[in-house]
Amino acid sequence: MAAEKYDKLTPELKQELKSIAQQIVAPGKGILAADESTATIGKRLKDINVENTEDNRRAYRQLLFTSAKDAISQHISGVILFHETLYQKADDGTPFVELLKQRNILPGIKVDTGVVTLFGTEEETTTQGLDNLQARCIQYKKDGCQFAKWRCVLKIRKDCPSKLAILENANVLARYASICQSARIVPIVEPEILPDGDHDLARCQQVTEEVLAAVYKALSDHHVYLEGTLLKPNMVTPGQSCPNKASPQEIAAATVTALLRTVPPAVPGITFLSGGQSEEEASVNLDAINKFPANKPWALTFSYGRALQASVLRAWGGKKEQISAGQEELIKRAKANSESALGKYSGGVVGAAGNATLFVANHAY
Repeated sequence: MAAEKYDKLTPELKQELKSIAQQIVAPGKGILAADESTATIGKRLKDINVENTEDNRRAYRQLLFTSAKDAISQHISGVILFHETLYQKADDGTPFVELLKQRNILPGIKVDTGVVTLFGTEEETTTQGLDNLQARCIQYKKDGCQFAKWRCVLKIRKDCPSKLAILENANVLARYASICQSARIVPIVEPEILPDGDHDLARCQQVTEEVLAAVYKALSDHHVYLEGTLLKPNMVTPGQSCPNKASPQEIAAATVTALLRTVPPAVPGITFLSGGQSEEEASVNLDAINKFPANKPWALTFSYGRALQASVLRAWGGKKEQISAGQEELIKRAKANSESALGKYSGGVVGAAGNATLFVANHAY
């Protein structure tokens, strides 16, 4: 009786959410995060001397979504879109959502409205956007979105993250996840621990475990159906300015251990963020995580933004005659990450961005 009282999801809704989540983390497939805000994509375009206009943003995303049909759909199962992109069309008038569906790629949407300072903390943050989320999710579902993303940000410093920041962000993520599920959208839960700082691997692992434990406690308290969710965490790495670098095997051991201690096996998949790693680092570390000898009950794959796009942008450079060069870079990198998600990447795929660091201090979207 008590279970029924709380269980508001019908068997049909559960099945729908579960099958969407499983489709996203099908073997060897992952997510292209193309949900940069207008300001953030502007920074990427500025790097290649392209003006930040709506048409240039549309042209760039069209390049991403029109990459060779068969090649791209082998490696990419979902694309996270920004609100503007969801309603844009290709040159021939085909809506982007339709282009993705033709490639058997699920459209997703970023639904948070950005981070704000959490008063009474050391410049820690929470994420806003809950107020009208229900109505927005219902509309997004009608417009073709099958999953959503909400990013919370935590920082490692001497007394951070604070208990308040951890609990507040866990609660916000759980509330978001619950609202998404009520609107038939799979929530990707993203508690990102920023790589900024000089902390070592062990400290990042400890904080990651503390944060994820709080997140899954909150999801349980909010009666979120875990089989219809995905997790988008950071990999466990030393801070960007830590003098002791970690090997891919050390990163894999710390990451998998932290996940095994905190993430229930009911979660279908974990789609890592790249967190400012270079394209090659992100592939090599994901591969090491999948090769790590442990009973890993979830799919371990990618939801990369910068680590799938840096070489694409460099090769394209805003020039029409270089669109196919940009698309080739996307397919090359997507294939490398697809192999990494299967633990079969042999390394050495270097794109137009080379091994350039993609780290952005205090990264905001």
